[in-house]
Amino acid sequence: MALILAIESSCDDTSAAVLRNDRILSNVIASQKVHEQYGGVVPELASRAHQQNIVPVVDAAISNAGISRSDIDAVAFTRGPGLLGSLLVGVSFAKGFAQAFDRPLIEVNHLQAHVLSHFIKESDDSVVPQFPFVCLLVSGGHTQILLLRSHFEIEVLGQTIDDAAGEAIDKAAKIMDLGYPGGPIIDRLAAQGNADAFHFATPHIPGFDYSFSGLKTSFLYFLRDQLAENPDFIEQNKADLCASIQKCIVDFLLGKMERAVKKCGARQIAIAGGVSANSLLRSSLQQMGQRHGWKVFIPKFQYCTDNAAMVGIAGYFKYLRGEFADISLPPFAR
Repeated sequence: MALILAIESSCDDTSAAVLRNDRILSNVIASQKVHEQYGGVVPELASRAHQQNIVPVVDAAISNAGISRSDIDAVAFTRGPGLLGSLLVGVSFAKGFAQAFDRPLIEVNHLQAHVLSHFIKESDDSVVPQFPFVCLLVSGGHTQILLLRSHFEIEVLGQTIDDAAGEAIDKAAKIMDLGYPGGPIIDRLAAQGNADAFHFATPHIPGFDYSFSGLKTSFLYFLRDQLAENPDFIEQNKADLCASIQKCIVDFLLGKMERAVKKCGARQIAIAGGVSANSLLRSSLQQMGQRHGWKVFIPKFQYCTDNAAMVGIAGYFKYLRGEFADISLPPFAR
């Protein structure tokens, strides 16, 4: 049996979790509201907030798990990718804790942690994917189609060549002055709109790769032309615009994924990452699975965005392999 303390601080959420083997005991997340007024994450403010949050968040995670600090067997931490200043806070805390209690360190890749979040168990009845399976990883900074043959044998079938899906959604929200973070706002407004009201061209990228920079630009030019004729165009069509751009992005994401799954012959599919909280993406993936008889795995909302539970499960599988990190390892941004 292993008790894993996990630390996540890659962007603007400070999180700590405790796992007993693959079973979650606690998962505490402190979000940062300070970035809302700037329309995006300010790295310097994020790192300062992490410094303020890290100790109380870890204390809460250990307390909620019903254990003491000395019970911890290993400390897992997000080494990267992410914001360097934010990562430094979590990495430094993990190193200090490990040294203080003479416990081993486990470095975790943030993207791999998102994918492995499907293996977090909340009870004995929890169902996890069987290998091989295909996972669509979609977040603010990354978009990838991955084939998992084991926890650590992961093949990239396709990925974005420029911007990520989450960036495109956030940019659309910013252009329409909807607020930050844009993803949940667009998702909420889209539920009230007509997804077929407007049509945006889908990028033509060979293979299973993605590109979202052109879609962002075409959306900007479309709105510019409409606003030139009607200054109230966005306000009058806000819900329809949200529904239409969201449908365009989701269709683009799943169209590539569907072809990739068919080519590799997998029978199980999954999504992960912050954008996997999007309601249209979740329902459309379910429908795609039903059409083809594929088993679908969708993470609970608390495991979609950045959280330490996913770091803990990745750390647990590394713990079983005896893969421990040297205390001299620095964080990496990319």
